[in-house]
Parts: sequence; C-alpha cells; structure tokens
Amino acid sequence: MPSFGLHFPEGSTPRVAVVYQGVAWRRGRSRRAQLGHLAAASAAAPASRRDGWGTAPAPPSPLSPVHRCTPNQEDAVQRKLDLADTKSIRAFAKRFLEEEKHLHILINNAGVMMCPYSKTADGFEMHMGVNHLGHFLLTHLLLEKLKESAPSRVVNVSSLAHHLGRIHFHNLQGEKFYQSGLAYCHSKLANILFTQELARRLKASGSGITVYSVHPGTVNSELVRHSALMRWIWWIFSFFIKTPQQGAQTSLYCALTEGLEVLSGNHFSDCHVAWVSAQARNETVARRLWDVSCDLLGIPVDWLMMAAGPKRSLK
Repeated sequence: MPSFGLHFPEGSTPRVAVVYQGVAWRRGRSRRAQLGHLAAASAAAPASRRDGWGTAPAPPSPLSPVHRCTPNQEDAVQRKLDLADTKSIRAFAKRFLEEEKHLHILINNAGVMMCPYSKTADGFEMHMGVNHLGHFLLTHLLLEKLKESAPSRVVNVSSLAHHLGRIHFHNLQGEKFYQSGLAYCHSKLANILFTQELARRLKASGSGITVYSVHPGTVNSELVRHSALMRWIWWIFSFFIKTPQQGAQTSLYCALTEGLEVLSGNHFSDCHVAWVSAQARNETVARRLWDVSCDLLGIPVDWLMMAAGPKRSLK
C-alpha cells in the first residue's frame, strides 16, 4: 500500500485541512515547508466532563502520529472539539471560520466504540450522536467554506463493521434495544449512507466538492478502551494490527490523490474501492437518514442549497 503525507508541490497555495482524531486540532503555519494547514478535531469532552463515554485520550505528546508526519509541528496550535455536544461543534466551527480563509480537506475521523449506553449533551445515543450526527453537523457548518475553496474533499471514516449495521428509525437512539457492539456498527453504516447522499447532492449542485468513505483497517488506537474483550483481542493479534500512521493511509489517499473526483461517493479500503453492504447502497434509507438527521439537529433539510456561493479554484 502506498504511503501518503500532507505534502503539496513547491510554490503551491498552502492547503487547509480539518482532520478529526482523539486530539486537538492543529494548524501548521510553515510556508517554507509548503505543507499548508493541518487541523485535527477531537471527540473529547472538556476535562470536567471526562466521566462520560464520549471522551478521548489526553492531548498527544510531541511524538504523536500527527506530529511525526507534520514537519511544522513547532508552530502547531490546538483547539478542543467535543463531538458529543453540538454547542462545542458550533463554537469550533465559528472559530475556525473566523481564523481561516480556506478549507480544502475535511476528514471526519473521531469516534467512540462499544461504550455503555449513554447520551450526548443533546440527548442522542452516544454512538449515533458522536460518530454520525457530530460529523453531519460540522460538515454542514463548514460546507460553505469548502465550496469557496473548491476543489475540496470530505472523507468520512467508516468501518468494515458497517456490514453488521442496520438503520432502525424506530430505535435510532437505542432506547428500545441497545447492544454496544451493534450500536457502533449502526453508526458506521450511517457514515457510508451520509457519504453517498452527500455526494449525490453535491454532484447535483456542481459544488466542486467530492466525498468518500473509508475503512481504515484494524488500527492500534484508544477506540477499544470501553471493551476489555476487544483490548485483549487487540493484544493477541497485535502483529496484524495497523499503526495509526498505517491506518491513516486510505484517508490520505482519498484526500490527496489526483483524479479521484469521478469516484465521489465510493467507499475505500487499503486505497482501493471497496464493496459495501446492501443497506449501505439503499438510496431510500440514505435520503430518510438525511432528513431525520436534519430534524434531530434542527437544520434545514435543503442546507446544501442554502450554502450558496460560487465555486472558486485555488491559484
């Protein structure tokens, strides 16, 4: 599998990327390296709220995966984003839009897995709230900036586990039945359905934004912290588990590879187009999930049309 990093041609306009993971977002400022801006957004709640299930590890050391592949680490800044709280998501987006003129890549990666039943600050089941609705809302809030910066890309990190997922609209919040492993699978299916519906709507609007979903592989991360069994399995099969840098390759492939625009809406694994489940290809379910997500978040169903603005290519 090829190795990718956030590097751009010498003399090109620096790119801006927002990438979620279990850390704060960073914005590199090095013009000399021509790396542009890298941002990583967190699923973590403030320290005072770290008794819930939407938390993430503490901010990383200077040797974190993001720093290791980012030459301009000395100028990195950090911002906290709690995907389990829509107020935090809106505050993050507001500050980002105030500080940045462009946004070329949005990678929705942060998430929770197999946590005991709990709800976000807005009353959503934690998996669906963090893994799907949080990404849905931030994409909505940043879409106009993505349009203004086109050509631009959105990458939604899903999972092979989506094959076990189902969208039960009568039990979307898990109040009638809840099993933590299946709740994770349902949210990963939602990521793919969101990707496909967003791609269809963006193509119809001629926005210059393309969208992809990815399976990163089985990655050594804090995602399994809520399951002793999964941590044990991870340890037993550690030889076969990817490092965070290896796990990032397919996301970077979809974010950076030239000529991938014609594959907008597709799902990728190991830097290749991958097969998805039958329900993940169900356009009726995708459209209904879009409508229900908008209703839950209190945003217009036609927000893509409302994020108007001419497409502007970078020079």
